[in-house]
Amino acid sequence: MAEARQQAPEGDAVLTRIGQAVMLHRGGDREEARNRLAALWREIERDGAPFHRCALAHYLADTQDDPLDELLWDLRALAAAEALTGSLAPRAFLPSLHLNVAAGHLKLGQEAAARCQLALAREAAGALGEDPYGDRVRAAILRLTLVLEGAVED
Repeated sequence: MAEARQQAPEGDAVLTRIGQAVMLHRGGDREEARNRLAALWREIERDGAPFHRCALAHYLADTQDDPLDELLWDLRALAAAEALTGSLAPRAFLPSLHLNVAAGHLKLGQEAAARCQLALAREAAGALGEDPYGDRVRAAILRLTLVLEGAVED
């Protein structure tokens, strides 16, 4: 999602509010972050830009306590990313978003679905840059692959 911030116009109030909630979450206030993000979601859910819905759902997933709720938000983020047009951003988001969905399925014991999403993450990984973000996503894809193969524990 770092690329998401780079794609957003300056002065983007929605992205600013998302960033403020993310800072709360990273600072340890998960509940307040979730509350603020959920309130923002209610504002933009119907007619918000796919870019905003993608970023918001992505971060809302991270604030969930229940693995099923986390997966549902990750699926919303993926759907919003797929609705983005006219930008290279969706291709760069997809590996990470598919990876998140795969991890969510695995948390719920849905190994076949996890493998399917992990395969989609691998296929989309060609869109990643040769940069720290791309390196992190590729490493996470490899790690989840090893977990699914039983080579390492999650």
